[in-house]
Amino acid sequence: MALAWTDSLNNIDWAELSALYQAAGMGLKQPDDLATAFANSRYRCFVFEAGQLIGAGRALADGVDCSYLCDIAVRPADQGRGLGRQIVGRLVDCSRQYRKIILYAVPGKEDFYGQFGFRRMSTAMAIFENPADAEARGLLR
Repeated sequence: MALAWTDSLNNIDWAELSALYQAAGMGLKQPDDLATAFANSRYRCFVFEAGQLIGAGRALADGVDCSYLCDIAVRPADQGRGLGRQIVGRLVDCSRQYRKIILYAVPGKEDFYGQFGFRRMSTAMAIFENPADAEARGLLR
């Protein structure tokens, strides 16, 4: 079946995207929050098969210095097909003119992102809404 790729927000079912993130183990992201986050992102990538959303990702960017890739997910049944690689590749290509491209990875995915040239930062820090949960998920030390 042919894949349909788009960066358009038109016709995105935000509840379907929320379900995709939950199925991919990225927690509960409310549909309204996703609509806001994707609308405020400079770059977006959605992939559909037979009219069903099977992958997505986005990048926040300031226009000059930094692009931050985030919320990259592929439906579990479709993982292993290279879709995640293609989503990241598209977002990296959109971000090539920036001085730095940043992302933070789910623990264990560092090698996947390393193939695009991402390297571990020694100075990255974060403030999480729920630091205990972030620690439990391996995102904070």
